[in-house]
Amino acid sequence: MINESVLLESRTLRTSVLERTHVLDKVKALSLLPDGLHVTTAMVAAYYEVAENAIRQVVKRHREELTENGMRTLRGSDLQRFESDNLYLSNGSYPQGRAHLAVYTRRTILNVAMLLRDSEIARSVRTYLLDREESSRPRPVPHDIESLDDRITRLSEASFTKLLGRTVVPMLNALVEVSGEQRKDLLSLRNDVEQIQMRLVEHDLQLSRLQRGQDVKALTGVIGTIDAMNWREFEQHVAGLLRRDGCTDVEVYGGHGGDRGVDITARTADGRSVAVQCKNFAPFRHVLSGEMQKFLGASKVLHRADVALYVATCAFTREALAISAQGGVTAVHRGLLEAWSAGVRLQVLR
Repeated sequence: MINESVLLESRTLRTSVLERTHVLDKVKALSLLPDGLHVTTAMVAAYYEVAENAIRQVVKRHREELTENGMRTLRGSDLQRFESDNLYLSNGSYPQGRAHLAVYTRRTILNVAMLLRDSEIARSVRTYLLDREESSRPRPVPHDIESLDDRITRLSEASFTKLLGRTVVPMLNALVEVSGEQRKDLLSLRNDVEQIQMRLVEHDLQLSRLQRGQDVKALTGVIGTIDAMNWREFEQHVAGLLRRDGCTDVEVYGGHGGDRGVDITARTADGRSVAVQCKNFAPFRHVLSGEMQKFLGASKVLHRADVALYVATCAFTREALAISAQGGVTAVHRGLLEAWSAGVRLQVLR
């Protein structure tokens, strides 16, 4: 197994495991700002149980890497908007009044764990990451198991295993009970069948691990690609997802006159009308209630759409989500957008 200290030295290795942000919660409970997406420098220090200066030193030495993986320093109007959103969500308990603010995503917090030397929590995170890395490595499939694949042409491994366990083995057990001089041969045959059954189970587990690794890899980099799009590219991306999921008559208005408050219109495979609003906001932003109300009127009143989608690269405020639920608008937030882009079909389009 790779020693956890290697993560401190290898940026390539750090990058390869950055999608596994769930390990943060496995090691210790992580507190987030009211938006549910970000933390401050003080909150990162509290999680890793070190002084804030230790985190600032890590940022100073590795600013480029951390910025690439989600850290932002907010100033001016961006800071005002961010603080306003979080103040709204926290019912007035969010502190304000600073000139600038560094905010970290879960991905950045995990990145810090692989750069912070003097923290037991960070060390635990690194160890857990590498344990998972080792367990997910594909093992070579033994040749004797591979040869079984050539013999199984009509039955899947799972169904063949069930057949052995539920039918063949019990039948051999019954024959052994009533056998005479053939008892030794039947016992040997039963042992062979049980060995085949065990190998098939092992093979199925190996294939399942490989498949899980492919599923995780499919999501890697999806949201980063979307973040790099401009608004025109983002609208075309969403239009492509609609076409992929069976929609027809997909029209992208591209911001020109005549769109009447929506960016895309289409029809589902079963003939329902679709109206879409696309917003490629910065990840720390939120779709506000006023923006949702405006789209609700445009999609349901002006366009009389059967399906209304508000697709955003960020989160929605609680009030905006409440309005969308009451008005029948599907709020496609950042996480749902990532899954949709990676191949998961939206329930409302089915």
